[in-house]
Amino acid sequence: MTSFPVTALRSVDIGTPDLALSERFYTSVWGLDVVTRTADAVYLRASGTDHHVLALHSSDRPEILSVTFRTASAEDLAAIAENVVQHGAQVLSGPCPNGSLDGGMMLTIREPQGGILRFVHGDQQHPSGEEITDRPFRLAHVNLNSTDVDAEATFYEKALGFRLTDRSKMMAFLRCNSDHHAVVLADAKVNGLNHIAFLVPDWESVMRASGRMIDAGYPIGWGVGRHGPGDNVFAYFIDPIGFVIEYTAEVLQVDDTYRVRGPDEWVWPPGRTDHWGIAPPKADHVKAAQTAITYAACAPIQNSQ
Repeated sequence: MTSFPVTALRSVDIGTPDLALSERFYTSVWGLDVVTRTADAVYLRASGTDHHVLALHSSDRPEILSVTFRTASAEDLAAIAENVVQHGAQVLSGPCPNGSLDGGMMLTIREPQGGILRFVHGDQQHPSGEEITDRPFRLAHVNLNSTDVDAEATFYEKALGFRLTDRSKMMAFLRCNSDHHAVVLADAKVNGLNHIAFLVPDWESVMRASGRMIDAGYPIGWGVGRHGPGDNVFAYFIDPIGFVIEYTAEVLQVDDTYRVRGPDEWVWPPGRTDHWGIAPPKADHVKAAQTAITYAACAPIQNSQ
């Protein structure tokens, strides 16, 4: 099995113009819990061991601030810092001790298309995690929009050590462990956030969590269905600020024997958008939401709490 310097997707930081509204939604409806808060930020955990999986920051507009990954060792942080510069990225800070509550050693970079990526090792984790039906356990993947998918995929492979698992016409799927993908890159006219996917225990949890969302007044944006690449069950929603979020389960587990499939092999019959054939075509307002969230201009370095 390939040894990856980056071993997992840990968390995503987003900016919201209504911090109180976003906190109420993600705790009361989506299923996360508050770890800690500051004057202008709230840090939310899932039911797993990660210190937090989502950080909400007060902002003038909805925006993605950063994506944080965990590394295999402290030495990997230094190696990544050196490697990314050779592939067009800028080191913003570190590797250095992370002075915030999640601790560990932290490296922060700006990748060539403008996104802020952070890498942490030795961060604080909760002593135990529990899979709870219809509640997020951890992040499954982050889907990022890219004006040049192949160039961005090459950066993740060459600079960060990810492996390409599949390439459809519009998307590149990349992994850093046995999950089929931790990062998805989607072809778009702007760089930024497409959606954030939260892993729940099983397909039954996707259905029950979707029912909870509908009861709270948030209709399914796309799904329920089963994806092609990754074979995961999915249901997409739009949060009250405009971020696209996904409940997902049963992500395909792969190893080095997995054969990468290309665009010619990931083709659906007319009218079908998933394996099951029950997910309707994605509505235009959902597609619009998936390209509305861009990277913060000259995004500041966001420290975990």
